[in-house]
Amino acid sequence: MAQASNYLEDGVLNYFFRNQSVAQPTAVYLALYINDPTDADTGTEVSGGSYARKQVTFGAPAQVGDKAVISNNAKVEFDIATTDWGQVSHWAIRTASTGGNQLCHGAFSRVENVQTGNRFTIEIGNLQVSME
Repeated sequence: MAQASNYLEDGVLNYFFRNQSVAQPTAVYLALYINDPTDADTGTEVSGGSYARKQVTFGAPAQVGDKAVISNNAKVEFDIATTDWGQVSHWAIRTASTGGNQLCHGAFSRVENVQTGNRFTIEIGNLQVSME
């Protein structure tokens, strides 16, 4: 389950309740972290060793119980690590391939020790974001 960032929470409230415009990203990107990025965007993102955020696309929302859920509609495949990336435990969806704003974040169901020669991949449907 994903948690909304402070940036996203502020944007939703400003847009719907204060009639303020919010910049819509042209694409969103999956970032990998070795610790919790937190709502305040204070985590440690993987760096070096051919790491780069990957664009991710989502299908239309589906109502599942009391939640609206979207999931990735294409495989997300990172480049092969050319150095050890460490213990990848968390992820975040961001508004840019570098820098940008964090929209939401979450923890992977298991920690993955990404070593030199490994490729980190998320299969179709395995990255879900929900709102209730």
